[in-house]
Amino acid sequence: IVIFGLLYFNFRSTAESLIVMLSLPFALAGGVWLMWILNYNLSVAVAIGFIALAGVAAQTAVVLLIYLDQAWNHTLGSKRQSGSAPTRNDLDAAVEFGAVERLRPKMMTVAAITLSLVPILWSQETGSDVLKRIAAPMVGGLITSAGLTLIVLPAIYSLWRERQLGQLGAQSIHSGALERETKVPPGQLVAS
Repeated sequence: IVIFGLLYFNFRSTAESLIVMLSLPFALAGGVWLMWILNYNLSVAVAIGFIALAGVAAQTAVVLLIYLDQAWNHTLGSKRQSGSAPTRNDLDAAVEFGAVERLRPKMMTVAAITLSLVPILWSQETGSDVLKRIAAPMVGGLITSAGLTLIVLPAIYSLWRERQLGQLGAQSIHSGALERETKVPPGQLVAS
């Protein structure tokens, strides 16, 4: 609920907040999967690992959504300058461009966090039992959320924007109604 509230205040859009929240079940499923494989029970340490996982998964989904919005706004700006209305093909190209722009940073984030937590999972030192239970949900969740976030979220974003294309029609899109809703100025890129 806290994450959704913060997302809503950031995007001021229920739809965009829900799209970001879809990354959480994918991450949690991977965390539960690795917990089951390692035969760990639910504990306070596991809960801390899941909370950390939720934060990382939401953050990467937010950055992906920002990249998708920027690509779409750039397309809208280009179409407005040329005097034509955006099409489904334009939307597909913008979503593909935004998702591809986020691919390398997402993989680098997942690799860095996973590789830093794997030694904890292998550790046999004193106190490692607690740390293993914090690291396990994060490793499992990051592995599953990486692929699913890069595949499922752009597809859902595309369906959402396609629905808006159909509802608003070419005239309102051409006048900038969609661009004002996304709140990301065209042509600006956000560093991750």
